[in-house]
Amino acid sequence: MSTLDWLEEATIITLQKEMVAGRITARRLVTYYLERIAALDSGGPKLNSILELNPDAVFLAEALDHERIVQGPRSLLHGIPVLIKDNIDTGDKMHTSAGSLALANSYAKEDAFLISRLRQAGAIILGKTNMTEWANFMTRGMKNGYSSRGGQVLNPYGPGVFDVGGSSSGSGAAIAANLATIAVGTETSGSIISPANRNSIVGIKPTVGLISRHGIIPIAPSQDTAGPLARNVTDAAILLGALAGVDPRDPATLVCQDRSQNDYSLFLDANGLQGARLGVPRN
Repeated sequence: MSTLDWLEEATIITLQKEMVAGRITARRLVTYYLERIAALDSGGPKLNSILELNPDAVFLAEALDHERIVQGPRSLLHGIPVLIKDNIDTGDKMHTSAGSLALANSYAKEDAFLISRLRQAGAIILGKTNMTEWANFMTRGMKNGYSSRGGQVLNPYGPGVFDVGGSSSGSGAAIAANLATIAVGTETSGSIISPANRNSIVGIKPTVGLISRHGIIPIAPSQDTAGPLARNVTDAAILLGALAGVDPRDPATLVCQDRSQNDYSLFLDANGLQGARLGVPRN
């Protein structure tokens, strides 16, 4: 057993405790995920969930490790690697293509508002995830997880057998396969919830306006929103707090500003399902 096996299902809270104790660094965490991506996404079962890696990820991690020593962590996301769906602008060396060959050479001029929020929180943008091309708005019968630029995303629980869900397919599959701590997807109708369901992870579609739509390639602005994908509810809630915020370039965020929170984990209740009855459809 590797001494880093515990990282496979590590939560944000656990990772922060270990980084504070000096038992892991953001740089080592990034290289751990890069190794898993090479073994499982590019090789092995070839899940094909990652469309592009951030060439500066290791350098960003080293800078954040130094900052932690000198100034302390910025937030619970300090040094935490996050994957981003490919229809969300990142003003760096990675493309933003919505999975389409038509935008294969496209670079965004600036970060989407939510990406700026993540960077301010100290998160490391590890890479862009593959997705159903143009967020599954190409044709009727579009196969979940397929894009002309990236090919077919596979479900890690049954590659080529189980549906991976759409359109945040790469984000869902990558988190299920432990290729990053957390990921961001987008949804118009089912594109976060579906891959969360299919890949047995947690997904949240927030109220439109809680997270700025600025810098996201749209389908229907009246319904589009980004949202978190994670392996547990606490991590999803922490990520949601980092993404939410008022953006003057998106009027919908002004409507939601009284409901926006910096830390949604405060509302979690470990006994929230105490006494609940769960129904299971058998057909």
